[in-house]
Amino acid sequence: MGIVRFAATVAIAAGVAVAVGCGGGSDSGEVSGSVKYDGETIEEGTITFFPADGKGPTAGGAIKGGRYSVSKVSAGTAKVSITGSKFLKMKSLYGKGGPEMPMTTNPLPAKYNDTPELTFDVKPGANEKDWDLAK
Repeated sequence: MGIVRFAATVAIAAGVAVAVGCGGGSDSGEVSGSVKYDGETIEEGTITFFPADGKGPTAGGAIKGGRYSVSKVSAGTAKVSITGSKFLKMKSLYGKGGPEMPMTTNPLPAKYNDTPELTFDVKPGANEKDWDLAK
């Protein structure tokens, strides 16, 4: 009887180890939410998450209609860079009558993109974070 009980215990322990090892110990998460600046929705732009300790991959995505969703963001504290894209005017590429290209500007201050001060603690799995950035 002792051998059967021992074998059953080993089998259960092995099953738990496999479930924990393969089940969900993911080191990344998905972060989604909205972005506003001075109370106004950022209609278009980009958001980028990079590990604060510099170890691990950077992940980013587009902001469309004030919303974003970024997958495969490394778990842990991330620095966050956010840029916006505000339409200014159309500009001719080669002078009068040539093809036109939209001219845009980034309405956000450098503290949100060039030298980002924003951080977020990313957990494995789904994360929701709305950004309401002050002027």
